[in-house]
Amino acid sequence: MSSILTHAIRNLPASSAWAARVSVQPKSKKTLTKSGVKNIVVVEGVRIPFLQSGTSGLLNRTSVPREVVDYIVYGTVIQEVKTSNVAREAALGAGFSDKTPAHTVTMACISSNQAMTTGVGMIAAGQCDVVVAGGVELMSDVPIRHSRKMRKTMLTLNRAKTLGQKLSLLSKIRPNYFAPELPAVAEFSTSETMGHSADRLAAAFAVSRLEQDEYALRSHTLAKKAQDGGLLLDVVPFKVPGKDTVTKDNGIRPSSMEQMGKLKPAFVKPYGTVTAANSSFLTDGASAVLLMSEEKALAMGYKPKAYLRDFVYVSQDPKDQLLLGPTYATPKVLEKAGLTMADIDVFEFHEAFAGQILANLKAMDSDWFAQNYMGRKSKVGAPPLEKFNTWGGSLSLGHPFAATGCRLVMTTAHRLKKEGGQYGLVAACAAGGQ
Repeated sequence: MSSILTHAIRNLPASSAWAARVSVQPKSKKTLTKSGVKNIVVVEGVRIPFLQSGTSGLLNRTSVPREVVDYIVYGTVIQEVKTSNVAREAALGAGFSDKTPAHTVTMACISSNQAMTTGVGMIAAGQCDVVVAGGVELMSDVPIRHSRKMRKTMLTLNRAKTLGQKLSLLSKIRPNYFAPELPAVAEFSTSETMGHSADRLAAAFAVSRLEQDEYALRSHTLAKKAQDGGLLLDVVPFKVPGKDTVTKDNGIRPSSMEQMGKLKPAFVKPYGTVTAANSSFLTDGASAVLLMSEEKALAMGYKPKAYLRDFVYVSQDPKDQLLLGPTYATPKVLEKAGLTMADIDVFEFHEAFAGQILANLKAMDSDWFAQNYMGRKSKVGAPPLEKFNTWGGSLSLGHPFAATGCRLVMTTAHRLKKEGGQYGLVAACAAGGQ
């Protein structure tokens, strides 16, 4: 799945596009303001450093009073039963009033995208003026379940009334009952892991191992350059319980083509092309953005960073097109906004795998694919690499599933300001073929 934001960023009225799409206004391009529809702006956004597996920051940076926040929406993918509505628990933990409603959404890797667009809808509908939206993932401590046989036995044991009944149930437990069910990044509908699907997709679009390694090295190199240059402005320090304060993403590791070439295939063995080096890695992280109506933001003295203009959600075959969401979503959001690829100044796509990114770029640049699979007359065209993920991406920064969407949006906003662009487009794929 791919979700699209349109950000339009201007000097004071900032604009943002979600496809996500972002636009900055010093240029003379057309405005995306819609008559009778509220302008919805991104005031600020933060994230803790993305850490290889192992909301108060937003309040501190913006000094926004907790009482003015009307609603909180958060995304998460790997849910902990004790905090199934993690948005509410996080809000209470951050000191928000117990009168501030909060709910949690889940949509695989675009969960925080869904959180943001939910907030956009609430503001546009006049239900709220101020919404905090974000996402959180703790991949280093995921819930691990007992086997189904053990769960069934334990539940039955809980209902047993006599000692004899309990002893009888306990006597039936066998050693294999203790084997845990480990979580896997696999499709429920196809039972295929996402990495296996990425390998098949790369093969279908003739994306070589060399191309994937080159792209992954590009991602790490650009992320390192952005980090060293102080460009990753959304990162706020985070005190890891029992450890030191972390101030930067710790998965950025530029290597060499020689070292990357030594790695064996991770999923399709022995001839696959997807490896640990050209895949995004399991990551802990959290992110948040402060959304307001433009009127409210200006009244409170905030200078918007971006305008959220348009977004589109798509879905397709989870077997053979699991990771092609950006290809399907991009032309739709452009048409909705009345823009073309040439109008976009900044592209930020989620990098699940290098092969996934390169396959999408090839699909977007193919008239044959557009005509035979998308029902379109012609291709939308591939984004030029000089505008594409130039501060690194999920391959290098990490991918805490539900937190990535906010990172994409804030990177787009900051790049637009830094590069003097007007429109930005964000896109991402997600499990379930969305």
